[in-house]
Amino acid sequence: MPIPHAIQSLMPRVRHLLFALLLAALAGPALAAGLPHIVVILVDDMGYGDLRAYNPHSKISTPHINRLAAEGMRFTDAHAPGPLCHPSRYGLMTGRYPFRIDISHWPTRPLIDEGQVTLPSMLRGAGYATAMVGKWHLGFAEEGYDKPLRGGPFDRGFDSFFGIRASTDIPPYFYIRGDRAVTPPTGHIEAGASPIQGAFWRAGGIAPDLKLSDVLPRFTDEAISVIEKRRGAEKPLMLYLAYPAPHTPWLPSPAFMGKSGAGLYGDFLMMVDHEIGRVLAALESASMLDNTLLVFASDNGPVWFPADVARFGHDSAGGLRGMKADAWEAGHRMPFIVRWPGTVRAGSVCDQTMSFTDVLATMADVVGKNLPAGAGPDSFSVLPALKGRTFSRAPIVMQSGSSGLMTIRSGRWKLIEGLGSGGFTKPAQIEPGPNDPAGQLYDLVADAAETTNRFAAEPDIVARLRAEMRKIVDGGRSR
Repeated sequence: MPIPHAIQSLMPRVRHLLFALLLAALAGPALAAGLPHIVVILVDDMGYGDLRAYNPHSKISTPHINRLAAEGMRFTDAHAPGPLCHPSRYGLMTGRYPFRIDISHWPTRPLIDEGQVTLPSMLRGAGYATAMVGKWHLGFAEEGYDKPLRGGPFDRGFDSFFGIRASTDIPPYFYIRGDRAVTPPTGHIEAGASPIQGAFWRAGGIAPDLKLSDVLPRFTDEAISVIEKRRGAEKPLMLYLAYPAPHTPWLPSPAFMGKSGAGLYGDFLMMVDHEIGRVLAALESASMLDNTLLVFASDNGPVWFPADVARFGHDSAGGLRGMKADAWEAGHRMPFIVRWPGTVRAGSVCDQTMSFTDVLATMADVVGKNLPAGAGPDSFSVLPALKGRTFSRAPIVMQSGSSGLMTIRSGRWKLIEGLGSGGFTKPAQIEPGPNDPAGQLYDLVADAAETTNRFAAEPDIVARLRAEMRKIVDGGRSR
């Protein structure tokens, strides 16, 4: 039966379309292979001055992390979205400032909404295999540890997860794989040491297969296993490795005891660096390291008192004021290093102000994806900086850890809406007297240590910053 003329006329176009579809199908794997692997390593409670890459006077040897700085870009004005563990991680994963939600609910329910765009969900949509190892601290729907733990990494964009629900000093202590407890926390552990520092953990339930001193190397083993399974795979890998250290409890293995010159804390950080070295070696062995965009940062500042500085001659804050949870710089200005061979110039430095919320938009830019409307509302791409150029972003707004002081950073100026540290440094909050300023204003270009409060002397700048802050807070987004 002869083919009608109308159909015959369509056949060249059909053949052309089929050929185009075939080319697209063939190009897909090649495009995926051209994307870099992405590894984000987040450590816990490490200070701005702990790395010799940031503080040449540091008493702590961290050769593997310093290698990342030497072979990549060191950001000197990078900020956690909040000066505590869970707000910092929320901002990193979502590109959204944590003051926009009630983060206090993390112990019983997920902080990230179902369907909310996250760093791993965006990258999975771009063709990545996504894996997380380590500390989540963003909540699960907890209905008993013999049931699935919903709303965690496994439900928020990660193909695989092995880790713990929060810190290794917050019970119950048990491992999670996927969305299930590996072994429920049927045992009990008594509290260790004194609060805040040292071998400190809280009393509570513990799984029989978890030993607190083994958690750090166990996470490295899991991360190496993820890397080895991706060796030669078609899909690029996105690995988020969230170490719960050098957060308390400080539990260095015998090989690092007494080696740092900064007490148990420094010894434990040396162990963290050693574990990172193992991960770098695994990437190198898998021929992945030179095709990996690697980000290293700490989630918030250290728990390190003036007495510790005097005792050890080591300033974990690197000359910045305050510590963990504070509105002052040591609470949230963090080491932030990016190594990406072929794109990021080795040994380079970026002095522009950025936030961890910017990682989402940056990675979307790297993989060529547009963020959906409403996603990453406080995320700005710093990809231009990685290529040696400047980038633009709105002022950064955050909330302090314990007393909730609101802070804005705009250009050289920083405004804190209240007196005191806002966090762990005492006093956290001060009621102003009759002649006292109502808040704190610092010129961080001239005074990075925040020694001189300019609030009373610069009323116009205070008024401008308050207006900028109100716009960002009330607007629901800054991007």
